[in-house]
Amino acid sequence: MTKPIELSHSQWKKLLDQLREDYPPSIALLKNGMKQKLGFTYREYKDWDGRYTWYTGYRKNCVMLDFYSEKKRTFFIMKYAEYIGKEYVDDNF
Repeated sequence: MTKPIELSHSQWKKLLDQLREDYPPSIALLKNGMKQKLGFTYREYKDWDGRYTWYTGYRKNCVMLDFYSEKKRTFFIMKYAEYIGKEYVDDNF
């Protein structure tokens, strides 16, 4: 599996709206359809840092796109770079 792409929730919403325009609902709304056609599945990621207290919340709360093919990941970045923004470059966590 390749390195995941990290998106904020607002980026994910913009990207999902565009995917719904580009693909039929069977692909854009179902995880299995995304995996077969687009080469990725999404998951919500929350990371807790022990240095923080319960009142400060999570260190990271985002959506991760897990790709199963490096070719499809590269194509996805080229096609949807404007919806991903520059945050996909800085995905070291």
